[in-house]
Amino acid sequence: MAASFASLPTSQFVNSSRFPRRRIDSYCSKKNLQVGCCSGEYNQRGKLSSLKECAVSLALSAGLIASVPWIVAPPNAYAAAANPAIPDVSVLISGPPIKDPGALLRYALPIDNKAIRQVQKPLEDITDSLKIAGVKALDSVERNVRQANRSLQQGKSMIVAGFAESKKDHGNEMIEKLEAGMQDMLQIVEDRKRDEVAPKQKEILQYVGGIEEDMVDGFPYEVPEEYRNMPLLKGRATVDMKVKIKDNPNLEDCVFRIVLDGYNAPVTAGNFVDLVERHFYDGMEIQRSDGFVVQTGDPEGPAEGFIDPSTEKTRTVPLEIMVAGKKTPFYGSTLEELGLYKAQVMLPFNAFGTMAMAREEFENDSGSSQVFWLLKESELTPSNSNILDGRYAVFGYVTQNEDFLADLKVGDVIESIQVVSGLENLANPSYKIAA
Repeated sequence: MAASFASLPTSQFVNSSRFPRRRIDSYCSKKNLQVGCCSGEYNQRGKLSSLKECAVSLALSAGLIASVPWIVAPPNAYAAAANPAIPDVSVLISGPPIKDPGALLRYALPIDNKAIRQVQKPLEDITDSLKIAGVKALDSVERNVRQANRSLQQGKSMIVAGFAESKKDHGNEMIEKLEAGMQDMLQIVEDRKRDEVAPKQKEILQYVGGIEEDMVDGFPYEVPEEYRNMPLLKGRATVDMKVKIKDNPNLEDCVFRIVLDGYNAPVTAGNFVDLVERHFYDGMEIQRSDGFVVQTGDPEGPAEGFIDPSTEKTRTVPLEIMVAGKKTPFYGSTLEELGLYKAQVMLPFNAFGTMAMAREEFENDSGSSQVFWLLKESELTPSNSNILDGRYAVFGYVTQNEDFLADLKVGDVIESIQVVSGLENLANPSYKIAA
């Protein structure tokens, strides 16, 4: 089993069928909701073999049970990952892999302000503190919050100095909300209300994220000239994807909120937002759901991607990978091809609901409209040692209702995908020309 998985090409693992997305509301309608398991279905139009995919899933499971590390990382590609280098953004690999999509997005912002990171880290660590049974967890939570508060008071001047000039007022407002939120958390701890900790942590970290975003002053680099006239997302955007669930007594419809990261994948994210505004994905079905990924974006007809009406040709985007410590993404090559086996990607396949661009196995720059969401968590795809990081362009994360992705089946319909914020960050939108 292990050998069969190691020998499978990347495309058999997660590849070739594209997917849709466009409008939504933030909720899921359900009845006696249960966690969905592997459906065993496959995308009939995709290039993936259901038998091989099944072998992959079995091999992954066997690898976890047997604790055989090379099942997850082919020896010829990632043998060096046993001794990973410490990247510039060392927090991304310190301790257990970060799985929370919000945390991954916060750490992926193009900022260099140690003061706010020292506030953020203990607040993120509350998640681990809550793994302690009962109210004993609250003592650890209190230590986390007090540490974050001390760091905030000691580093406030450095944090304020890091704000972009046009965002200072908003940044200072976020600091005030953060301070108040931490005081509320201490009161929750004092009252021993464990159930209120996680929602308050999420609220506080949203303020931290707002502070960090206020430190970003414009778009930090120039996209290579050959891609400069394509739709580019110069910043971030949020979309809602509304899916109509068929033949599932436990789930009727669901809205998935997705944050797209143009700081680290401007071409890939820009291409997707442009397609969303063209309503490309509205009415499209989920085309693959095998327990490992959910995939869509393959239009009807012979084309396997978006046909640009202005050229009557398939619009493709290059493979786009941002690495920690680099100012611009790598284009056109996998990190393996570049020999960067130890490189840490800024947008890793760590979170349930990681969103990436599908492509042909041997054509790095063949991505067009097909996208996929990863369902396995980072135990199966650990940072620095899986076969997805550096081979496929991640450009976003599902941040709300991601758990329901596992309930989607082939044939479920994407009713709409809608940009709810950040559309102003889209440069060179082709949908406006079409309109």
